[in-house]
Amino acid sequence: MKVMVIQGPNLNMLGIREQNIYGPMKLEDIHTQMKAFADQNGMEIEFFQSNLEGEIVDKIQECLGDADGIIINPAAYTHTSIAIRDAIAAVQLPTIEVHISNVYRREEFRQKSLIAPVCAGQITGFGPFSYHLAMVAMLQIFNEMKAIKEAQQQNVQQ
Repeated sequence: MKVMVIQGPNLNMLGIREQNIYGPMKLEDIHTQMKAFADQNGMEIEFFQSNLEGEIVDKIQECLGDADGIIINPAAYTHTSIAIRDAIAAVQLPTIEVHISNVYRREEFRQKSLIAPVCAGQITGFGPFSYHLAMVAMLQIFNEMKAIKEAQQQNVQQ
């Protein structure tokens, strides 16, 4: 099973920007940890980061037929992008929304996600560990999908 990890605007600046909010860990370090988890659990993983909304929409659409699930941190687009929301809804892949900071403890405008309603779930506020929790959740989703498929195949054979 393959996971596409999509990182939104300014996440390429992790470790530099607002360390009091996002911590000192760089995006590459987060990806290294996610790759280790994927390898340990027999998952493929690919990473993509863009500061441009259209590129994120294109990457989500490219996941159709190429990935089994999406982990996305839409960053500031969480609160503004109907286009990203519509792309996630269109591909119909299990998607987990991730945020490093607890968006519900921040400014009011950050407390509304346009993305969450089309996702399997949202993980927010655990720092870089949020990504690990998303990987655990995606593995659970994959295991459930596999179990359903196996049960359907058994029903067909009977």
